[in-house]
Amino acid sequence: MSAPEIILHHYAFSPYAEKIRLALGIKGLAWRSVDVAMMPPRPLLDPLTGGYRRIPVLQVGADIYCDTHAILPALERLAPEPSLYPGLGAPLAEGLTFGLERDLWLAVIGVTVHFAGDLPGAFLRDRKDDYLYVDISHAAMEPDFARNAQRVAAWTAWLTQALADGRPFLGGERAGAVDLAHYHLLWLMRGAERAASVDPLLGLGAVHGWIDRVAALGHGRPQEMSAEAALEVAKAAEPATVEAVNAVPDLIAVSPGDAVTVTPDDFARVPVEGRLVAVDAGRIVIRRDDPQAGALHLHFPRAGFTVAKG
Repeated sequence: MSAPEIILHHYAFSPYAEKIRLALGIKGLAWRSVDVAMMPPRPLLDPLTGGYRRIPVLQVGADIYCDTHAILPALERLAPEPSLYPGLGAPLAEGLTFGLERDLWLAVIGVTVHFAGDLPGAFLRDRKDDYLYVDISHAAMEPDFARNAQRVAAWTAWLTQALADGRPFLGGERAGAVDLAHYHLLWLMRGAERAASVDPLLGLGAVHGWIDRVAALGHGRPQEMSAEAALEVAKAAEPATVEAVNAVPDLIAVSPGDAVTVTPDDFARVPVEGRLVAVDAGRIVIRRDDPQAGALHLHFPRAGFTVAKG
């Protein structure tokens, strides 16, 4: 029996999708690329995700991985070598990158908007009302530009110092998740047309070699797939077996089989309904039975998500 296809639901502009595309490049994997809209409605993705609206989403048969901190460990299990966690190991790398992204995301957007100007009005309204809950128009962000730029520049100074010993990547000789977490934020700020302005401001001249090396990792071997075909893949598959357990009952007072909601605790706080399959040290798994997609397991990282009885 052949291994299930790796399917990534993403759009080109998404920096978090770029993080995963580069992870697929590190591993040299073949994968199917499903292009989705930058904002809802996404009528052919919602049956798979139960309305979870952040991008990217990874699909492996009837298993759906939401958030990059669920996707990267899934890729590591599917293809252990080369590892996404050289040097530091997975627990430390995941903890560092989670904190980095959580701390810097809005500041990175502020720097990006300063140089890029306004995005389309519908996109700005969506991000303000239903995603970031912050007005990211140029006029709204500009008063905080100096604070945002200082915050990001302090971080890029650490990045420069970490690479000053000549190591090719942050973990040593091989690229990994820590590189990708730093790089995808720079990727958003710099863009093809913004690097000449962003780089001097953030002191990035000393790390151009590292930037080029990460970019050169590529995206693996993508092939286009329609959203309709991805939905059919899920419908024809069964979710992988997961041990039914709640390893943290004192913190999350639900039991396997309970109706629950899983909700991001920062942005795009759209609850996803299902029945709890498992909670352990690093992940949350729920089951959904969808009339279009069939039986599904949705996988979320524990960090950054809340679980409540439905």
